[in-house]
Amino acid sequence: MAQMRNPASRLEWNRPAFWLACAAAALAAGCAVGPDYKRPPLAVSNTPPTFKEAEGWKAATPADAAARGPWWEAFHDPILNELEERVAISNQSVAQAVANYEEARQLARSDRTGFLPTLGVTGSAQRSKQPTGHTISTSTASTTTSTSGTSSSTTSTASSGSTSTGSSTGGTSNNFTAALQASWEPDIWGKVSRTVELDVATAQADAADLAALRLSTQSTLAQDYIQIRALDEKIRLLANAVKDYSRTLMISKNKYAVGVAARSDVISAQSELDSTRAQLVDVGVQRAQLEHAIAVLTGRLPADLALEPQPAFTMQLPSIPAQLPSALLERRPDVAQSERSVAAANAKVGVQTAAYFPTLSLTGEGGFEGEPLHQLFSAPFRFWSLGGSVADSIIDWGARHDQVLAARAAYNGTVAAYRQTVLTAFEQVEDNLSGLRILAQEAEIEDAAVSEAAEAARITLNEYNAGTVDYTTVVTAQVAELTNRESALTIRQSRLLDSVLLIAALGGGWDASDLPGYHQVVRSASVAGPAVAAQK
Repeated sequence: MAQMRNPASRLEWNRPAFWLACAAAALAAGCAVGPDYKRPPLAVSNTPPTFKEAEGWKAATPADAAARGPWWEAFHDPILNELEERVAISNQSVAQAVANYEEARQLARSDRTGFLPTLGVTGSAQRSKQPTGHTISTSTASTTTSTSGTSSSTTSTASSGSTSTGSSTGGTSNNFTAALQASWEPDIWGKVSRTVELDVATAQADAADLAALRLSTQSTLAQDYIQIRALDEKIRLLANAVKDYSRTLMISKNKYAVGVAARSDVISAQSELDSTRAQLVDVGVQRAQLEHAIAVLTGRLPADLALEPQPAFTMQLPSIPAQLPSALLERRPDVAQSERSVAAANAKVGVQTAAYFPTLSLTGEGGFEGEPLHQLFSAPFRFWSLGGSVADSIIDWGARHDQVLAARAAYNGTVAAYRQTVLTAFEQVEDNLSGLRILAQEAEIEDAAVSEAAEAARITLNEYNAGTVDYTTVVTAQVAELTNRESALTIRQSRLLDSVLLIAALGGGWDASDLPGYHQVVRSASVAGPAVAAQK
């Protein structure tokens, strides 16, 4: 027989008491235990007004702070510009970081649904048949009632009557159920809100990590490209030296043929030429490896990229905007990543603290049950239920306390990591500022040395042709000239590389405002936010 429910026992959703209870639960959900987040102070008392090594830099202006955009364009190299654009699209490490951010964002969205009740539907159909051929026993009973005066008594006597046995006819019955179920765990102590706070901070840390990885990858590519162009210049330098040494070797052979030079002069000239040729081959190996590295950075196979040598090493030192040290903390994505990790660890303390308090759960169910099916959705078959439960752990032997302490220790660790990241950021800026300043002085001196060595090599070769000096003097002068030219090229390369490193140390034009906000992390649209917009 179908199960029947009292149609009068149904929830009246329009009762004011019901909505007042919902409002009270919603207000209670605004409470969140645990510490509210505040950015931790730095290990030092305050940031310096200027960088120690920024001698000659002007103070930052609003225009400097607003200087944004692709930083590599400051080198005015169209091939470098094209390669850098591919990094943000095709580099697989960057793509992996994008996926990590998207995973964190989806987890934040998933945990945010904890604020809302869960709804479900159930439906069932059952058909049953009673068995046939079983014995049915019946008994009769007699009852006698007597009344006397003002008192009354009732006597009931049961006596066995006749008993019969026989076979029953099996019957069939149907039962249909359709119900809507709901459950809700109000966030009274803020566990869900702290969890979402943790998830959002983690997603923001992943977005900052993505920005830091992209900046590092672009910086690495720029450094590799600068080294390739410097090697191209070195190849031209060595090729010119090979030509000069070949000509000197011919002079030595001619003089030896007429008996005015020793055989040792020819051997020395040949040795100098062969040594230079060996250097030329070695440079080719270095260039090929750098070209392969650039191909991988741009998401291509090494065989798919060929960088033709440029006719001249035309890359110029960029003009890097000045910046106040106080702005560095807002421009470095790795600093932002460390700070967001601190915020996530702080929220984790709140999540663990909420475990001290009891959990309240509300459940409800309503629907229809009975048969026949075509009359199921009618008042006589309606039923509902509403309930709640409270659960708490009385004795846990200190497990919750230990978990809170562990979360606080993890928080202290992230604070230390944040402070170390800040100190490292200032160190990198100071290192590259000092490097650029000192290399500028060295370049000026080395340029003079190149001119002097070139003049000395020219004079000694003329004197050797005139027979006034031996060939050893010529070799010494030529080697000195080549060495000084290589040193000048190395200094120029180092200045360009330090410029790239300084731009990266200053954040590469990134700003903390590029981090996705709360709504960008948890909104339903599949948008990764400004920090990863280049990946989409």
